[in-house]
Amino acid sequence: MPNQLVSHHHHTLGKSVYSGFDILDRNKFDKYIKERNAVPIKYNDIVDLITDGKIIGMVEGFSEVGPRALGNRSFISDPRNKEMKDILNSRVKFREWFRPFAPVVLTEDKEEWFNMDFESPFMLHTVPCRKPQEIPSAVHIDNTSRVQTLTRDHNPIFYDLISKFKDITGVPVVLNTSLNVKGEPIVETPEDAMKLFDESDVDILVINDMMYFKN
Repeated sequence: MPNQLVSHHHHTLGKSVYSGFDILDRNKFDKYIKERNAVPIKYNDIVDLITDGKIIGMVEGFSEVGPRALGNRSFISDPRNKEMKDILNSRVKFREWFRPFAPVVLTEDKEEWFNMDFESPFMLHTVPCRKPQEIPSAVHIDNTSRVQTLTRDHNPIFYDLISKFKDITGVPVVLNTSLNVKGEPIVETPEDAMKLFDESDVDILVINDMMYFKN
């Protein structure tokens, strides 16, 4: 049923999506900013890295509540790269080959890219993808995806990043998976984030408004 529009009753998104542990306090990162020569976030630079096949760790503000990472504790990468699922698994996630990763789409573009007429801010609904050939790493073997829809009100930094990715590539979708490695919980604290950054093969770490690089 590739051309059938999927509908689903849904609830209005409230602040409950991002109401976990808070790392907004810039003072917590002063030592890391100095030690790592961190630089202010630049969306063009991050998009260039994503399109170059790099894996980006995103840590923003309050952590998510619920079963999915929704951009504040996430690895993000390029869904257009058909090898990206294997790259993520071999470098940071170490999951079974058949387990798919999920796409995040700008809400206003959801119906062009997925058969859905509802928002899915918690990434809980699986729907057919209209353009699986364009985002091969974000679809399952049956060309469905477990989609997160995103508005700027819900997450301005993540939204602006995907918007810039869309401006440059024409694709309003990025690949999103939880910021943890196999057997470890999702990152919560600044210390968690730096430990994962040092011990995993992630390329760049973004924390709030700063970008961190490997020493």
